[in-house]
Amino acid sequence: MKLPQSVQFILERLHRQGYEAYVVGGCVRDGLNGEAPHDWDVCTSALPEQTKACFADCSLVEIGIKHGTIAVVLDHQPYEITTYRIDGEYLDNRHPEQVKFTPSLREDLARRDFTINAMAFAEETGVIDLFGGVNDLHNRLIRCVGNPDKRFQEDALRILRALRFASRLNYTIEKDTSDAIHRNASLLQYIAAERIREELIGILCGKGVETILNEYRDVIAIFIPELIPTFDFDQHNPHHCFDVYRHMVRSVSLIAPEPILRLTMYFHDIGKPQVSLRGENGVGHFRGHPTLSADIASSVFHRLRFSNEVTRSCLLLITYHDARYRGSHRQIKRLLQILGEENMRRLFQVQLADLMAQSDFCREEKRAALEAMMEETNRILTERQCFTLKQLAINGHDLISIGITDGKQIGEVLHQLLEEVIDETLPNEKNALEKRALEL
Repeated sequence: MKLPQSVQFILERLHRQGYEAYVVGGCVRDGLNGEAPHDWDVCTSALPEQTKACFADCSLVEIGIKHGTIAVVLDHQPYEITTYRIDGEYLDNRHPEQVKFTPSLREDLARRDFTINAMAFAEETGVIDLFGGVNDLHNRLIRCVGNPDKRFQEDALRILRALRFASRLNYTIEKDTSDAIHRNASLLQYIAAERIREELIGILCGKGVETILNEYRDVIAIFIPELIPTFDFDQHNPHHCFDVYRHMVRSVSLIAPEPILRLTMYFHDIGKPQVSLRGENGVGHFRGHPTLSADIASSVFHRLRFSNEVTRSCLLLITYHDARYRGSHRQIKRLLQILGEENMRRLFQVQLADLMAQSDFCREEKRAALEAMMEETNRILTERQCFTLKQLAINGHDLISIGITDGKQIGEVLHQLLEEVIDETLPNEKNALEKRALEL
């Protein structure tokens, strides 16, 4: 494992002053896995004031000196250096009330969450692995350091971190750790919505997402109880071979690991149980489920404080995920008007993932229709056909010049002209548009 020159400089300077120092945590895990670490964290036996003295000639940021952390800025990049510590009592299931500095690396590593995150490294010593992290990496296991119940009761966010690591790395969660996750899942009610949101995105975008979402659905239901009606809900429909929840989860695994796409798939059918009807032949129908699914998702996204941009795109895609191509280019232009090009292209990915998570029934016909829809969309975009106000050959200034001066009326006229252009009852030509505007 090769350390960057700047990190090696930090370790060597601390060593020369007589202190222990190692890189620790995720950077060691990723390095041993053959991945390039995103961040380098250093732990040391030096107390914060001693660390400051060691790097007095460098730019320092006291980002968390109360908890023993000093950032040294080298080449405009901050590197966190933290004193070995023992965490005090956790009263809020999230943060220790205080920390106590310790000269012992073992005590520092023993307070960490998972064995694969509790390893230290320096070039002089190699890997310091006191809790079996190397073996768990080899066996692709997520295992708590020490008693898993204690670890999760200290900090309930570790429950979702375990799921995120397992999903991202496609690892299995060790049985005692897994059992403790299920036992302690209710503690997630004490975690801030923003932290849950970020961990959920990480879980959804992992390689092992399907296994994690299925095996730990009870855990996710603690903060998204709206999912519970979809569990084991038989669709009674030849187009489907999974219950509603497993269909949504399978579709998540079949789409690109981008947050908007994976969030869309995880919620796209969440409203189905509420609108389910069985026909005389016993076949299940779910009329109106896209709109209801979007309404339910909207409530969840608001509660977990997703950004307006992510929320808007996901809700549009959920609302229109079931839009089937009927061979009309006017239909395509209307969808483009509503979604925009970027979300239209996302819609194709959503519909393909939805299709591939269904049964084989009529799959080739549905896929052919989707490909025809994509082809027609590309033609409309290539030909720069009009589907937005910006593309109209007339604007508000033109309407004023022909005597339409009321602001509200200008907006109404422009929207009516666009509707007629999209319907192809009116050409997108300035003279024709002005003439029609005067008739409205």
